[in-house]
Amino acid sequence: MPQQTPEPPGTRGPTRRPGTPRRTLLSAAGVAAVGAGAGLTAGPAHAAERPAGPAGAPATAQPPSPELRALLREIDPKRIEATVRRLAAFGTRHTLSSQDHPERGIGAARDWIKAELERYARPSGGRMTVELQSYVQEPAPRIPEPTRITNVVATLRGSVAPERVYVVSGHYDSRASDVMDATSDAPGADDDASGVAVALELARVMATRRPAATLVFAAVAGEEQGLFGAAHMASRFKEAKTDVQAMFTNDIVGSSTADDGSQDPYVIRLFAEGVPTSETPEEAATRRSVGGENDSPSRQLARFVRDTADNDATGMRVRVVYRRDRYLRGGDHIPFLERGYPAARFTEPAEDYAHQHQDVRTEDGKQYGDLPEFCDFPFIARVARVNAAALWTLATAPGTPRGVQIRTSALTNSTELLWERGPEPDLAGYEVVWRETTEPEWTHVVDVGDATAHEVDLSKDNVFFGVRAVGRSGARSPVAFPKPLR
Repeated sequence: MPQQTPEPPGTRGPTRRPGTPRRTLLSAAGVAAVGAGAGLTAGPAHAAERPAGPAGAPATAQPPSPELRALLREIDPKRIEATVRRLAAFGTRHTLSSQDHPERGIGAARDWIKAELERYARPSGGRMTVELQSYVQEPAPRIPEPTRITNVVATLRGSVAPERVYVVSGHYDSRASDVMDATSDAPGADDDASGVAVALELARVMATRRPAATLVFAAVAGEEQGLFGAAHMASRFKEAKTDVQAMFTNDIVGSSTADDGSQDPYVIRLFAEGVPTSETPEEAATRRSVGGENDSPSRQLARFVRDTADNDATGMRVRVVYRRDRYLRGGDHIPFLERGYPAARFTEPAEDYAHQHQDVRTEDGKQYGDLPEFCDFPFIARVARVNAAALWTLATAPGTPRGVQIRTSALTNSTELLWERGPEPDLAGYEVVWRETTEPEWTHVVDVGDATAHEVDLSKDNVFFGVRAVGRSGARSPVAFPKPLR
């Protein structure tokens, strides 16, 4: 999509002829942006046109680099299938099942996952490490007695900004119809061996690479009993003051077939909350006064996934759903949201409830149970590519800008944005983005160079603004939504 060329720090964005109303200016800019997508020139005479993306792509879309395309080609549906089938073969992976049986139960699954991740880590030269992250959960509504819960976590340390962290997970526990039944078969192929297979495959293909930031690949336990493993992991990050800038959980990403038999093999849902779960009363008051219900860090993260992963390199469309999770339901991203971390959930386009949370059985000729035969392994591989495109871009771009504010000390019909310069050595500069308040995606981008302030000749009353960082490689960060500077 078209983009204006860099301007000196502090100069204005759109140019306005004397007497031209700002409302007219924005409308004209919108027409110019649409026209540029059709090959026309937009903006003032000195503007440089960014190559147009796919039809309907946001103005902020980032085409995949050759390096990213090569990485995505390594994701292997056959390896994903092998992982799902192996996890299903443990019989049950219920959180309350055996932790020391060599072939059946959650303990056997835990040990196998750990061994796989250690195998992937060996070629990393020590940059990827694997740990068992354990604690004893005291009795709770679905935990009748003290129970050890163990996450399996692989960490690929960043080479430039290791303090900045991005997390991807799936949960390896499973369940039957009765959530307290720890002995019946509960193969859990779709829910959630599929999500674990995504995390493991990403660990495998990224282990020998050198991301700038740190990547964490996790298989967590205790999800079906109350999100316990994810809560423990998120708490450990919070206690250590870890800078987790994004977290994705992959939960029920194994099938493209709905309960009515219809198929949607090239769409993945991404659930992203609007009003932040961790919002304080003061933050809520500010949000009500300036808007921004659709501009939480998680919504910016979802837009980033669309920007980087909804393209021909993944073969997928990302359907962003404006909810924290499915209706009245929840997943492992919620403990991260509760602790103020941006997080979102990937889930298949339409669930088939006969093949999740069900005893394995046949009734009236219909097979029930979460079995591998109902999974679509090429689909899971495409979901893994969506995750990989977003994660790799996050880990190679600069971090999300901090301290982004709009100056409000004086009433004016222009908008001045300010932000802190990031510490990354590969930081090239910043872009200011904006959109109408009724638009779901960013529609305009202007390159403002290596600056920490920029004034746009548009009223903050009428549009939403944001700022994103640009690396020397061309990779862009998620957008940061500004707060008022009073």
